[in-house]
Amino acid sequence: MADTKQDAVALLKADHRTVEDLFEQFESAKGEGKKQKIALQICMELTIHAKIEEEIFYPACEGKIEEDLLKEAYVEHDGAKVLIVDIEAGTPSDEFYDAKVKVLSEQIEHHVEEEEKRMEGMFAQARKAGLDMDELGDRLLARKTELEAEYKASGLPKPELTTLDQASI
Repeated sequence: MADTKQDAVALLKADHRTVEDLFEQFESAKGEGKKQKIALQICMELTIHAKIEEEIFYPACEGKIEEDLLKEAYVEHDGAKVLIVDIEAGTPSDEFYDAKVKVLSEQIEHHVEEEEKRMEGMFAQARKAGLDMDELGDRLLARKTELEAEYKASGLPKPELTTLDQASI
């Protein structure tokens, strides 16, 4: 069991790779049923990922990394949440469905880059600040497991927006 332990950055990066792979699968998927299944999986993964970052990782970074980077991350999450609500409510036959998934993909790609940049990215800054990445990783994994079970049982909740008016969803 010990070899499956991941520190916070490894866990969050693994989530990033999972979602990147799902976006690639969506691009090449044929048939509405398959596309919708992949899109809904993307929405689930991103909703859980954003929630654990906002509840655990970002607060741990407060005051330890560039404030602008953290603020941008919250805004990027909110932009993604608005698209996720639309994608989840729609179907692949909707006129803008594929475009929304594509734009979400591009937003997430930018967000991941901001977090993972080698020297000045959020993860690099958090490591330099000396955050306990093992302890954070344990907390992130526990919360992620809890949310996966909850959302699989009852569906995705209406997202909570940090930086946008809640009426925009």
